[in-house]
Order: sequence, then structure tokens, then C-alpha cells
Amino acid sequence: MQLRFIGCGDAFGSGGRFNTCFQVTSASATVLIDCGASSMVAMRKWEVDPNSIDMIFITHLHGDHFGGLPFLILDAQLVSRRSRPLTIAGPPGLRERLNQAMEVFFPGSSGIAQKFQLDVIELQPDVAASFGPVSVLPMKVKHPCGAPPLAIRLTLDGKSVAYTGDTEWTEALIPVAMDADVFVAEAYFYDRKIRYHLDLDTLLAHLDRLQPRRFVLTHMSPDMLGRDLADRFEVAEDGLILQV
Repeated sequence: MQLRFIGCGDAFGSGGRFNTCFQVTSASATVLIDCGASSMVAMRKWEVDPNSIDMIFITHLHGDHFGGLPFLILDAQLVSRRSRPLTIAGPPGLRERLNQAMEVFFPGSSGIAQKFQLDVIELQPDVAASFGPVSVLPMKVKHPCGAPPLAIRLTLDGKSVAYTGDTEWTEALIPVAMDADVFVAEAYFYDRKIRYHLDLDTLLAHLDRLQPRRFVLTHMSPDMLGRDLADRFEVAEDGLILQV
């Protein structure tokens, strides 16, 4: 399995980074975790073919995590002429919010009939689900966004990738991270505690309970980006590829 950080930035482009979008590629499927507003630009930069994507899993309905979907859907319809099915799964409220976003960005676009099969599925928080070769555990976390926010764990071909999404500390992260081959964790600040986001100090305090096999820091503020962390931790960078 391969994990590529198409984008690993925060909502504000700190450090010149693209919004959150991770590509997980295995023998049986290619999926995205989140598709932030800048994701189509980032995919072009890293030469990722949007038509190669089988499924997209969305953690929460903030623009830097799902705002790239209207662009990807319209690209599939009008530019790249997608013919393969595409599944987009995310929290309750995803279908309505996606339609709203499409109408805000491109009025009338939500009513265009796709020339490919598009399935938009709302996950039930705290209930595991399967989509062909991909199993997903979506756990409700703490990050207000007008719909239940999720941390997710994907398993395919015997490997697991887990991601906190955006959240403050919650016990729900434990089953997501436990024994995960890679646990991608938001570390917005170093030790500053703010509501609805994780800091590195809090992550480390709970690491013996999370127990991932490997963990990578992402979604970092200027406070984190200005620190020399690479000698102690794995740190995401746009374009970084990990073999899992």
C-alpha cells in the first residue's frame, strides 16, 4: 500500500501547503481521504489522475476538507470524461452540503446528470462499513462543522490507515488508531491547548493508549511549521509518499 500526501495543510494555506487530501493506493483500490478546496490543483501538480480514484472518504464538512468535491465532480463530467463509478462517503449531511456547495460555486451544476455512476453515501458514526475491498471505521469526534465530524480508519489489502480529522482530544480516537499501520494525526499547535483541535503535547500524552505502529503529523499551524521536528517525528509534506 502507498500513502501520498496530496495536501497536508490547514485551512489557511500555512507554509504554502495545499488543503487536506491523502491518496491511499493498493492493489485493489485507490481512495482519497478528504478532498479540500485546493485538491484539484494539488492533484495536477503531483500528476494524480482524478479518474484513477475509486472512492473518497470525507471526515467533515469544512471547506478545507471537502470543498474540492464540486471541482472534482465537474472535472469528471466535463473535462476528463469519467466513465468509471465513483463513491463518495462521509458524515450525515454530506449529500445536502455537497449540493449546496455545487450551487454556490457553479449555479445549476447540482442538477446536471452525470455520465458516470456517482454514489454519495452518508456514514453512520461509530458503525463500521464496507465498500468492496475497503472497510471503514468512522468515529464521531469533536469539531463543530454543522454535521457530525469523523475520525476514520480505512483497511484494505490487510493494511490500515487511520486519520484523526480535525478534533480536540476524545476517547473515540483510540479504536481508530489502535495498531494502525499508519496513524495520521492533526497537530495544529505544539503545546497550546485550544478547543476543537489537537496539539502535539496532547497526542504524545495519549500515545501509549493510541498505540499505532507508525504515526505522522499533519495539519500544522505556523507555530508547528516553524519548529525543527523532523529528527523526532514523521512529519507530512505535500507530495510525500510513504510505503505502508
